[in-house]
Amino acid sequence: MGPLRSKKRRPTFRRLLKTSGMKLENKLKSRQLKQQNVAKKQRKEQKRLRQAMKGAALQVPRPLETYRKRPDEEDEEEEFLESLPSDMMDEEDLKEMTAMARKASFITRDLSSCGPVHSSKTKNADVVRSYEKIPRKMAKMEEKEVIQLLPIKDKDRVIPRSIERAVKQHQEEEEEELAAIPEQEEDDEAPPSHMELTPEEREQFRIQTLNIKKQRIASMASAIISDPLNNMKRVKELRGMMMEADPSVAVSVRKMVMVSLMEVFKDIAPTYRIRPLTSAEKNTKVKKETQQLREFEESLVSQYKFYLEDLEQTIKDWKQKKRKRSQVVSFQSYRGLAEVSVRCLCELLLSMPHFNFHNNIIVVLVPLMNDPLKKVSDMCCDAFRKLFQEDRVGGASLATVRVISGLTKSLNYNVRPEMLRTLLSLRIKEVEMKKDLEATAPKAKFMTNKEKKKNLSRMQRKWKKAEEKLEKELLEAEASESKEKKTKLHTETLNIIFLIYFRILKKAQRSVLLPAVLEGLANFAHLINLEFFDDLLNVLQNLIQSGNLTNRESLHCIQTVFTILSGQGDALNIDPLNFYSQLYKILLRLHAGAPNDDIIIVLRCLDAMLTRRRKQVTLQRAMAFFKRLSVLSLHVLPNASIGILAANRATMHSFPKCDFLLDNEIQGSGFYLMELDEPEHCNAQNTALWELHTLQRHFHPVVRRFAGHLSHGAPSDGSAALSMEFSRRSPLALFEDYSVKDMTFNPPVALPTSKKKDPFVVGMALLDDRLQKQADSILSDTHMDFTATRH
Repeated sequence: MGPLRSKKRRPTFRRLLKTSGMKLENKLKSRQLKQQNVAKKQRKEQKRLRQAMKGAALQVPRPLETYRKRPDEEDEEEEFLESLPSDMMDEEDLKEMTAMARKASFITRDLSSCGPVHSSKTKNADVVRSYEKIPRKMAKMEEKEVIQLLPIKDKDRVIPRSIERAVKQHQEEEEEELAAIPEQEEDDEAPPSHMELTPEEREQFRIQTLNIKKQRIASMASAIISDPLNNMKRVKELRGMMMEADPSVAVSVRKMVMVSLMEVFKDIAPTYRIRPLTSAEKNTKVKKETQQLREFEESLVSQYKFYLEDLEQTIKDWKQKKRKRSQVVSFQSYRGLAEVSVRCLCELLLSMPHFNFHNNIIVVLVPLMNDPLKKVSDMCCDAFRKLFQEDRVGGASLATVRVISGLTKSLNYNVRPEMLRTLLSLRIKEVEMKKDLEATAPKAKFMTNKEKKKNLSRMQRKWKKAEEKLEKELLEAEASESKEKKTKLHTETLNIIFLIYFRILKKAQRSVLLPAVLEGLANFAHLINLEFFDDLLNVLQNLIQSGNLTNRESLHCIQTVFTILSGQGDALNIDPLNFYSQLYKILLRLHAGAPNDDIIIVLRCLDAMLTRRRKQVTLQRAMAFFKRLSVLSLHVLPNASIGILAANRATMHSFPKCDFLLDNEIQGSGFYLMELDEPEHCNAQNTALWELHTLQRHFHPVVRRFAGHLSHGAPSDGSAALSMEFSRRSPLALFEDYSVKDMTFNPPVALPTSKKKDPFVVGMALLDDRLQKQADSILSDTHMDFTATRH
C-alpha cells in the first residue's frame, strides 16, 4: 500500500466564518514564527555538519604556522555560513561529504586549534553522533503511490509487479494563501462574462439574484420562527449572509438580513434574562427537555451577541471611514448600512428591555444622539424618549441617564441640546402615583366571623384564618419591595439629572444647553431638595438680570422659581417680587410670530403666580397683569388669545374686584402708566378694558365668545355664561385644542352662501315707460354736435 493521503482540505466558507479576523491574524503569526523556528533549526544543523566536515579531503590543509582566528573573524564566518541557503546541497553531495568525513585522517585535520588532539576528536565525534540522532530533512521528494499489478508466474517462482505514481500534495502554505485571497479578486476573475453584459441584462440578472436571496432569507427566517429549538443553526447561516460577496446585491442583501434577524430575535427571545450556568449546574444531571432548553438558550445568547457585534462594527466602520480590503460594498453605501443598523438597534432597545445585552445597546446608541447627521440623531433621541415613557420600573432609565452624564462630561458639555431634552420624557412622577394605585385598587375580600361560623367547620375556619394571614403578609412584602426598588431607582436617576443641570449652570452658562437645562429644571423643580433652593434662586435671578437670556429662557427661569415656591418651597419666606416684574416686562415682547409657542410657558407661569398664590398677590398687581394680558391678546394668534382670555377669567374669579376695570370711572389718583414695568406702581385701577370691545369683533367665534363673557364680568350663569366645554377646560388645554399648527381651524370656516344675482340687461328694460318717453323727447329736441366743440 502506498502512503496515506493528506486529509487536509481547502477550508470552506462556513469554516472561515467561524474564525474572526483577529483569530486568522494570530494564526498567521504563529505559523510564521513556527516556520522561522524550523528554518533556524535547519541552519544550526547545517552549521554543526560543517563543523564536523572541517577536515574533509577536498579542504586545502593549512600550514603549521597559521594560528587560530580572532573571535571577531570567527563570528563573521559564522554569520556568512548562516546566511547561506540550507537547501543548496543535493542528496548525492551530502552523502559524498558524509563519507569523506568518516575517512578523515590526521593529515586533513586542522592543526591551528589550540586544544589537544584527543579532546577535539572526541568533540567532533560527539557532534557527528548527535547529528546522526536528529532526523534528516533533505530536499523534498515527490511522494509516490504504489499500485499493485497482477503477478507473473514463472517456472520457479511468482514475480510480483507494481508501478509508482506521483501524488499531488496541497501544502499547508498553499491552503492558507488560497484562503487569504480577497473575495473581490475571485469575483473579478470568476465572472468575466458578467462585465460583457449590457446594462439591461445586468439589471435583469441583478433582480433575479436578489429574488433568489429574498426567497432564501424568507425560508430560513420562517423555519427559525416555526421551530426555534431545532433550527438555531439556521440563525448562524442567516447571519453568514451579512457577508454577501456579490457586489451587485451586497448592500440590499445585508440590509434585508439585518432587518430579518431583528424580527427573528424579537419573536424567539424569551421574556426573561438568560444567565450563564454555574459549574455545579452544568455537572448535575437533568432531563432531556431541560438540557435541550439549556442548549437553545446558550446558542440564542451567543448568536444574539454576534448579531449585535456585527451591527456595532458596521456603525464603527462608517464612523471611522474605514475602507475594506475587498471593495464589495462601496464606502458611500456604508451610510445606508449604518442607518439600518441604528434602526435595528433602536427597535431592539424598545422591544427587548428585559433581555440580555440591553445595557450594551444603550452604550452604543447614546453617543449617536450627538451625531452630526440629523437623521441618525433624531432616530436615537426618539427611541430613548419612548424608552423613558414605557419604562415602569426605572432600571433602563437609570442606565441611560448614567451614560448621558458620562458622555456630557467627557465632551466638555459640547453636545446637542436634543440629548438633554430627551430627559423631559422621564416618568419620575410615577413614584407618588404608586401609592394612589394601591389605595384605589380593590382589596381582597375576607369572610366575616358570622359567615365563617355559618358556612365553615371549626377546622376549616382555622385553615381559612391561616391562609388569610399568609396572603396579607405576601401582599405587604410584595408591595413594599416593589415600591422601595422603584423609589430607589428614581431617586438615583434624579440625583444624576440634577448633577448634569447644576454642572452646566456652574460651568457653561453661555452654552447652547442652557435652554434645555432651564426647561428641565422647570419640569423637575417640584422634586428638588430644599437644601438647594436658596442657591438655585440666586443663580436664576442673576441669569435673568444679566440680560443675556432670550424670552423663552427667562420664562423657563420664572417657571422654575414659582414651581419650587408652589411645591415644597411654600414654607420658605421669600418674596419673588422681582420675578413678577420680569414676567410683566416680558409680556410686551411676545407676538404672533415664532415666539407664539412661548405663550404655553406664560400660561403655566400665570397659573403658578396668580391663581395658586392668590393670597400672596395684591389687587394692584393682579389688575396690572389683567390689563397687560388683555393688550397681549390683541396681537397673538387665535389659540393664544383664547388661552390668555381663559387665564384672565381665572384671575377675575380669584380677584373679584378686578371688575373695576370694566367701568369708565377712576378709582384713585394718578394716570395709568402703560410703559412702566412695575405692576405695583403703574396705576392699573385708573384704566379700562377697551380691548374686550375690539375682541368682540374678532374673526374667531371662540375669541368673540370669551370677550363677551369677560365684558359682562365673567358670570357663572345667565345668558353671558360660558358653556361646559369652555368653562371646565384649562387655558393650556384650550390653547392646544385651537392650535393652527396643522393649518386647520377649529371650528372650521363656514363656506360662503350662494347668492344668485339678477341678470344684467342693457337697454330700455332698465327704465320704465314714462321715464323712457321723457328721455326720448329731450334727446330728439336737442342736437348735440361734439365736433364743434373740438374745432
